[in-house]
Amino acid sequence: MRLLSVVLFALTLAACNQEQDITGSTATCPMRTYSTFNARDMNQCVSACKACDHGNTVTCTTSCTLKGAH
Repeated sequence: MRLLSVVLFALTLAACNQEQDITGSTATCPMRTYSTFNARDMNQCVSACKACDHGNTVTCTTSCTLKGAH
């Protein structure tokens, strides 16, 4: 009975994770926008974030700052 409960709980938690992982798409999108993409350049990072990740100025600036852009 406990095993069944644990299995049902694990399946419930797995079903809650709706995040889709698309491997490799994040790296190729900025390269299409900039031939020499520099993730540490704040302007390039923010514009690539807006275009590729559909972010806004605030979230992209925060994300780029955390990634080390200046």
